[in-house]
Parts: sequence; C-alpha cells; structure tokens
Amino acid sequence: MHDDIQSILIPAEQIQAAVARLGADITRDYAGVDLHLLGVLRGAAPFVCDLMRAIALPVTVDFIGVTSYGPNVRGVVRITKDLDESITNRHVLVLEGIVDTGLTLSYILRSLATRGPASLKVCTLLNKPARRIIDVPLAYVGFEIPDEFVVGYGLDWRQKYRNLPYIATLKPEVLMG
Repeated sequence: MHDDIQSILIPAEQIQAAVARLGADITRDYAGVDLHLLGVLRGAAPFVCDLMRAIALPVTVDFIGVTSYGPNVRGVVRITKDLDESITNRHVLVLEGIVDTGLTLSYILRSLATRGPASLKVCTLLNKPARRIIDVPLAYVGFEIPDEFVVGYGLDWRQKYRNLPYIATLKPEVLMG
C-alpha cells in the first residue's frame, strides 16, 4: 500500500497537532454550550474520533452519510444515512474530512438548516479552495491544501487508503489503473 504513495503532504504528527489546535479552539468557542458533533461519513470518521477526544467539553455525536451519484452528474447528492437524533435547537458542528467543490457540503448544510438547529457551523480537516464551486462557510480549518487528489486519514481512492495515518498523494499510475 505504501508503495502506491507518491508523496506525504501532511505527516501524522502534523495532523494530530492540528486536531489538538482545533479541539482547543472549539472548546473555547463552545464553552457552556451543549455541542453536537455531526460527522460526514465515511471520510471524516478518523477525524471525528480524534477531534472529539481533543474537545474538553461534553459532546454528543452523530453521523450523516451522503453520496454524489450519476456517472457524469455534478451536484446530485443523496443522503445514504440520516441522523439518529433530532438536531432541533441544538448547536451543531459538522465535521468534514475535506471540502473541495463545496457541492456536497452545501447540500448537507441546506438539509440540516431545515431541521431547526440553534447554530450550524463547519469544521474541516482539509480545505481545497482551488476547486470551490459553491462558497461554504468554514468556521474551523485544519489545513489548506493545493489542488491535488489526496488519500489517507479517512480519505480514499476506490475505498482504499483510508487507514493511512497521514495525508498523501498517489502515484499517477495508481490513479489511472
């Protein structure tokens, strides 16, 4: 698996330092508030697990699953796993692994806003602004990355490489194969 890696963009140690920084910021900003974390499956799963441990507040956690579908359709999104709990009157922090075009996140935020949360903000580990089609508000960002396809720490290529402890690029022949 590591033979498929072209370069490591963000080593595991830097990811953990960013998670600690984000956890401290969120702890400060949500002090005295019941915070509900909402992870976006599947890519954000490792980020959710690490970040919730870095937040020094009682939190509740839920997950939402979404997918874009259609071979050549952009922006067509559907929910594959809905929330288990109501978010009405709750302070919700959506946790994403990566935000690139903003299409999926925009859909998620519109859907969640109709459910009456007290507040709705986004925390992403990776922000890829070069690919942005829809501007989405990001309250917390771990790293801004260049317009490269990345894997690791929950992010995949054809469901593989999610378990890498770092963020990396794949060799071109892997992406073409």
